[in-house]
Amino acid sequence: MQTLVIPLVPDLPRLLSATAADTTWAITATLLASAVATPVSGRLGDMYGKRRMLLISVALLVAGSLICGVSDTLVPMVVGRALQGLAAGVIPLGISIMRDELPSDRLGSAIALMSASLGVGGAVGLPAAAFLAQRADWHMLFWVSAALGVVAFALVVALVPESRIRTGGRFDVFGALGLSTALVCLLLAISKGGVWGWTSGTTLGLFTASAAVLLVWAAWELRIPQPLVNLRTSARRQVLLTNTASTVFGFAMFAMSLVFPQLVQLPAATGYGLGETMVTVGLVMAPSGVVMVAMAPVSARISKAAGPKTTLMLGAVIVGCGYGLGVVLMSSLWHPVLVSAVIGTGIGLAYGAMPALVMAAVPVSETAAANSLNTLMRSIGTSTASAVAGAVLTQMTVPLGETMVPTEAGFRTVMAIGAAAAVAALVIAAFLPRHDRSGGELARQHAAEPAPTAR
Repeated sequence: MQTLVIPLVPDLPRLLSATAADTTWAITATLLASAVATPVSGRLGDMYGKRRMLLISVALLVAGSLICGVSDTLVPMVVGRALQGLAAGVIPLGISIMRDELPSDRLGSAIALMSASLGVGGAVGLPAAAFLAQRADWHMLFWVSAALGVVAFALVVALVPESRIRTGGRFDVFGALGLSTALVCLLLAISKGGVWGWTSGTTLGLFTASAAVLLVWAAWELRIPQPLVNLRTSARRQVLLTNTASTVFGFAMFAMSLVFPQLVQLPAATGYGLGETMVTVGLVMAPSGVVMVAMAPVSARISKAAGPKTTLMLGAVIVGCGYGLGVVLMSSLWHPVLVSAVIGTGIGLAYGAMPALVMAAVPVSETAAANSLNTLMRSIGTSTASAVAGAVLTQMTVPLGETMVPTEAGFRTVMAIGAAAAVAALVIAAFLPRHDRSGGELARQHAAEPAPTAR
């Protein structure tokens, strides 16, 4: 859903009869809605049933896709894209169901694969969306996503059991509104700051409002018995550092997605552009998704042998090496294929380890909420990467005809920032508590928990 409209971005003003600035809301709406939905759906899943919330999330995705499929103007498109964003909680909900239902010997590899799919979807979705956008009516993108959503809904109904573990209680409405307000202000400032100006009153006001609301929200969450986010649990060293590392990894993962599509499509007349089509861009990025899937079982085996901390650190090292290669390899089409595959290897290892680290430190009754918060932190990282890379590439430009395009040095700078982010993630992961070499803490905790009862 995040990459679905990327092939359409240059044509959206014409397709929707709107300005280029206004059509960016087709992307921003999904970002904001997903940020709001992820923690809320996780908490509701813990309270009222994870499978139920999974089905609601997929239903929202189908509804949003159908609205977009019949849209020819901006407003319904933005509404549909927002509904698609509300489905973002499916991955943390899926991970949480796995913890409740799977036997311990299958848990590690299953969680690693589900977590890696967060990156796989974007990598595989881009070439598919580009192919459809170039070969068929653009509405077909949304009809296909609606059809896939219906298939996913049917498969969940047929195959996924409802978790018997419920926390019950009353939903923290004030906490949900407070966190949603703070996240919308923060992500709106990050995503639009480059357009509005980073020192403009609107941007600074949104950052200030976000900080102020977060302070009030945190005070409220610490006072009530059943908060939306258990801040005391989230402040545990292992959870806090894993979430911090997730933000940095989200930044590192997305940086390459901002460099390679532009580099591959820029005309060869620039001296460094490769002059290829969007479909080629998708094919260049697709191997990274395949590698992420392949790394999921490897991530689980390393975590079992040496602990998920080691897996996370190894992933950071590989991502850093991939970006280091990206700084020097930019002149041939196989260069971004190689670099994205190396970075995908590291991301696959790291994303497989993060849920294991989080779930080993939280009670089973908070599984979905804790995983949702971890997913949210990755999303904040990707949003920040978009803003930082956008600012760098906007400042470092050269004329090409009547337009300005990013310089080769600008692309190298973004890759270097991605390498620095990977180093930062490595340093953060180094401070995680050390686990014994069996690495089976999550599996042992899973096995030791009493049989759940319906409440």
